[in-house]
Amino acid sequence: MIRFGLCCIFKKEPIRFRRTTAKQISGLPEDARLRLLSGICLHNAGSLFSALGYCRENGIFSFRINSQILPLKTHPEWGYRMEDLPDGEVIVSRFQEAGKYCRENNIRTTFHPDQFIVLSSPRPEVVKSSIRDLAYQAEVAEWVNADVINIHAGGAYDNKEKALNRFKETVDQLPISIRKRLTLENDDRLYSPKDLLPVCSEMEIPLAYDVHHHRCNPDGESEEKITEFAMDTWNREPLFHISSPLNGWAGKDIRKHHDYVNRKDVPKSWLNLDITIEVEAKEKELAVLQLKHDLGL
Repeated sequence: MIRFGLCCIFKKEPIRFRRTTAKQISGLPEDARLRLLSGICLHNAGSLFSALGYCRENGIFSFRINSQILPLKTHPEWGYRMEDLPDGEVIVSRFQEAGKYCRENNIRTTFHPDQFIVLSSPRPEVVKSSIRDLAYQAEVAEWVNADVINIHAGGAYDNKEKALNRFKETVDQLPISIRKRLTLENDDRLYSPKDLLPVCSEMEIPLAYDVHHHRCNPDGESEEKITEFAMDTWNREPLFHISSPLNGWAGKDIRKHHDYVNRKDVPKSWLNLDITIEVEAKEKELAVLQLKHDLGL
């Protein structure tokens, strides 16, 4: 059975997650800054609960949580611990309640950190910052019962083999809270499934197969074969990504995502599998519901 996933935000529903920037808070006194951040985090915990409720009511049983749900949590200057926030204990409790709701209603939650998370970088400061951010997301993942923190391999730096070796060395150093949730996704320019599957097998990291990226960055292997290989990397329910090109496959830039997903872009080999399919489309929940309808699921 297919579990469909909604990614991060809503298009039509009045459910919003708040954010802030370092520039916006930099001029505030410490007390005011922490009160502001605490209020945003508390609001976002409530919005997550609303998002999960919407998903349950509409048969969407996976939700990707925005990586900035606790804004600036790991910022080098303005970062904070939960105990620093006036409502820190309440915020954590609200997220834990969301995790309980997920367990009771069979809702899966996932994370997909921003592109600046690069474990293969030759720059130690970039790797250190990346691990710090992954640790924060693993902390929230523990509260909400999330089992996936999905990342890309990063840059090639003129030598894919060396870059992937650095990636593996870094993964070996990760704490278990990150390691047990870490998944690796093929991208649309550099790393194809064929590049990543040996790493996934060696390091026991599940491959989050993005079939759109594979179509943009083909490697000579069929979608059916990669699906089979990817399934074998998972020790829990596999998670894949689907999207359609903005201007069609004959368009100028097939990498850009459409508002919706064309049902013909869903591989036939996926339709009878027990998997999660995250729908990456600009119309968000409307696109998920439309795809479910189009597939008769």
